[in-house]
Amino acid sequence: LLQLRARKKYHFGGLWTNACCSHPNKDESLENTVHRKLKQEFGFDCQVNEIFSFIYHADFDNGLSEYEFDHVFIGEYNNIPDPNPGEIDDYKWISIEELKIDVDNNPNKYTPWFRIAIDRVLEYIKK
Repeated sequence: LLQLRARKKYHFGGLWTNACCSHPNKDESLENTVHRKLKQEFGFDCQVNEIFSFIYHADFDNGLSEYEFDHVFIGEYNNIPDPNPGEIDDYKWISIEELKIDVDNNPNKYTPWFRIAIDRVLEYIKK
């Protein structure tokens, strides 16, 4: 499940990326953050497991930058999402094979953190 970030986002709007992203609130666990954001962005929740973490840095066209320690969680959901239009312009279910080909052929359609994480996510899924 991928989302097309809302074009009005202050950074990387209009790019495809993972189902949801966020920062924990003060004193909030990472897992609680994931569940909160799944509900906020896609209108559903599911069981998740953290599979890895990585450091990410990117500069934006507007002069801002991000330098983050990101955690990747994975879960399964087999119903129809209810995307929040303030966060998501579109979404799609895509096969692993199609996704890998599209990211390789069209990397600029995807967020920088997604391009960093996707190979490790796909390795995990294939296990």
